[in-house]
Amino acid sequence: MHVVMFGDQHVESLGGAQVSMRLQRRFLERAGHTVTIVAPAMHGARGRAATTDAVYLDLPSIPITLDREYSLTWPGVRTDRYLDAAMADRAPVDLVHVQADFWGAFTGHRYAARHGLPVVHTMHNRVDVGIEATAPAPRLVLRALNFWQRRALHVPGQGRDGWDYLRQFARLSRSVTAPSSHFAHRLEAHGAVPPGPNPHVDVVWNGIDDDVLDAALAAGREARRPGPARLVWIGRMSPEKRLLPFLEAVAASGAHVEVEVIGGGGQWRAAQRTAARAAGAAASVRFVGRLTYLETLRRIAAADAVVQTSIGFETQGMTPFEGASLGTPAIVCDPDIANELGSGVWRVGDGVAADESVDALAAAIRAAAADVEAGTAPVPAPDIGERFRQSSRTAAMIEIYRRASAA
Repeated sequence: MHVVMFGDQHVESLGGAQVSMRLQRRFLERAGHTVTIVAPAMHGARGRAATTDAVYLDLPSIPITLDREYSLTWPGVRTDRYLDAAMADRAPVDLVHVQADFWGAFTGHRYAARHGLPVVHTMHNRVDVGIEATAPAPRLVLRALNFWQRRALHVPGQGRDGWDYLRQFARLSRSVTAPSSHFAHRLEAHGAVPPGPNPHVDVVWNGIDDDVLDAALAAGREARRPGPARLVWIGRMSPEKRLLPFLEAVAASGAHVEVEVIGGGGQWRAAQRTAARAAGAAASVRFVGRLTYLETLRRIAAADAVVQTSIGFETQGMTPFEGASLGTPAIVCDPDIANELGSGVWRVGDGVAADESVDALAAAIRAAAADVEAGTAPVPAPDIGERFRQSSRTAAMIEIYRRASAA
C-alpha cells in the first residue's frame, strides 16, 4: 500500500504530531508499505538537511515564525500543480492520510478529491481551544478559518466555530481517528464523524519507538541518586502550554525541586525571566533547549516526574505517556489526560474538574516532592508501555486503512 501523509509542518520540525508522523512512517515501512510525506519545506540549515530524504515531498513555502522553524504553503491551484507533478514519478497512491488542521489539510483533501482517493483524517488539534489561547480575536479567526476552508475545498456551509470546521473535514473522510479516548468522545459528541452506517471516531494513540523503549527497559531504571525531586517539563513555549504558570507554581510551592525545561518557542525569554524571579533556595530551574527525541526520552527516564500543564488543549499529551512507558510518573493538570493514564499521576486540584490556579499546581508540586523524598511516588500502570508501542499503533492504523480503502 502507498500511503501519502499530509502535515501542516515538516516532520523534521519540533512538535508532537511531527514526532508521531516520523514514527508512523518508519513502522509502516517496516510492515512493507510505501510512504510519502507532503508538507511545507523548512527553511535555513535544518531545512536543507531535511530535504535529503526521498520520502519527503517538500512544497514551496514561506517561513511564519522568527526562528524559521515553521512554514506555510498556500493551498490552491499552483500548489496542486506542483504536487501532482512531483507525485507523477512515484508509485500509484492507495490512500491519503491527513494529519493536519490547516493548509496541509486543505492540500491533502484537494489532492484526494482530484484523484478519487479515500481519506483517513487524524485530528491532532482542538482547534477552538488552540486558537482561543493564541489569537487576539478568536471568534473572528474561527469564522475566517471556516471561510478559508469553504473556499479551498469548495464545500457549502456557514461554519462559525472550531467544531463546524472539524465537522467539515470529517464529512470529506472515510475514517476519522483521534489520539485519545477523551478527544474521540468530544469529536463524536459534536458530530465530527465520517458519513456512513456506523459513524464513529477510531482511537489510535500516538506511540513510542519500540526500539527506544526496548533499550530503555533493558537498561532498567537507575537507582535514584540522592537529592531533591527532579521534575522535567517538555514542550513548545507558548501560552496554551502554560509554562509560565508552572514556573510561578514552582516558586509558590516552596518545594525543594530541580526543574529541567526542554523545548523552545516564543515564550523562551519570558520563561527565563519568570524563572529568575522565582529562583530561591528551595528550587532551581535549568533550560536546556531542544533535544533529540532519544535524549529527551533519556531525560524523562532519569526524572522523578514529568510535568504536564496544559488544560483542554492536548488531544493526547505525549510526554505523560512516554513517562509512563519508562516508569516515570507525572504531575497532570488536565483531568482528561489523567483519566486516560489511569495511574502513576499526581492530579492537580480535585482531580475531577480542571483547576488552572497557580496554588493548585503548587500544592501538587509539594505533594510530588514529598512523595519522592519518602519513596512513595505513584507507579504508572505496567501495561502502558506495551499499549503505547508504535508497532501496535501502526497495526491498528493499517486495519483502518484497509477498512477505508474497502468502503
